[in-house]
Amino acid sequence: MGEKMSWSRPVRINLEILHLKALNKKKIPEITEAVIDESNIILEVLDARFIDETRNLDYEKMILEKKKKLIYVLNKIDLIDLSALKKRNEIQHLKPYALISVTRKIGIDDLRNKIIIEAKKFKFENEKVVVGIVGYPNTGKSSLINALSRRGASKISKEAGFTRARQKVALGKDVVLLDTPGIISEREYSNEDKKSLAMQVQVGARGYDNIRDPEDVVAYLMEKHPGVIEKFYKIKSENDINILLEEIGRKKKFMKKKGEVNTDRTARFIIKNWQEGSIKIK
Repeated sequence: MGEKMSWSRPVRINLEILHLKALNKKKIPEITEAVIDESNIILEVLDARFIDETRNLDYEKMILEKKKKLIYVLNKIDLIDLSALKKRNEIQHLKPYALISVTRKIGIDDLRNKIIIEAKKFKFENEKVVVGIVGYPNTGKSSLINALSRRGASKISKEAGFTRARQKVALGKDVVLLDTPGIISEREYSNEDKKSLAMQVQVGARGYDNIRDPEDVVAYLMEKHPGVIEKFYKIKSENDINILLEEIGRKKKFMKKKGEVNTDRTARFIIKNWQEGSIKIK
């Protein structure tokens, strides 16, 4: 491939439809493993607010065992104190990494340059360097593809798990981005205890509108991030989930008959604000 790597206007690649249909019938973890096999470089997209929670150690191990190049992409840096992030212990073990905000278009050029540098190390004749993108649902994988390709090449949604099938997008003639559905490892997904579910909701891996017991999730967020929710809504709850839901429910007029607060609707409203990034961790 040499040094003449072209980054012309991206286009859709003609997918092998029959192969994809067969592949898409597999479980999501199997699809992801197939993408890892097909890729030369893997971008693992993480939520910069919850680095450890959004890392998938099972897939990282698989990537390294298959001798693929792994680049950590920390997205949503606009929702966190960047100077504090760089001092955190867990980030010191993520090399190479890129700090980005897809929504604010921060760090995209830096990541693109890292991809170029790594792609030049692969020399194929008449073959493209494939860059696979993996990560938890709702970490911003499809939006990242759009940002890197400078066009709306991949459908996006705020619904967790929206991407159902593999999507290929070309970055010029030499590099292809390969998107996958958001992944939760089988071990984590089968774990139905309240703490695991709350953690998955916290990082957006499960949507606010299709979970049971949203009050338990809010209680988890209050315990994990003391004072953050109260500060955002400008109320004092004395770290009591019941007071919190009562005050916010009445403030937003989320009421049932007989003047009772609809705590379920209130809890989902709080989680929605959290997942959309309105409630920021600093």
